[in-house]
Amino acid sequence: MIELTLPTMTCGHCVRTVTETIQRVDSAARLVVDLPHQRVQIESLQPVQVFAQALADEGYAAA
Repeated sequence: MIELTLPTMTCGHCVRTVTETIQRVDSAARLVVDLPHQRVQIESLQPVQVFAQALADEGYAAA
């Protein structure tokens, strides 16, 4: 299980962008977004760095 904190994820639009980005990296990934705590949990076989880079490219750098 991968868990990332995304301090710039602040609204529903952010959640949609983060979800779409994760699914672009791994369409089979399962994820849970916790907007109040600005966290996303990802269940995938892909390495954390792939998700972190893709999210950073979209403006959601992991803290």
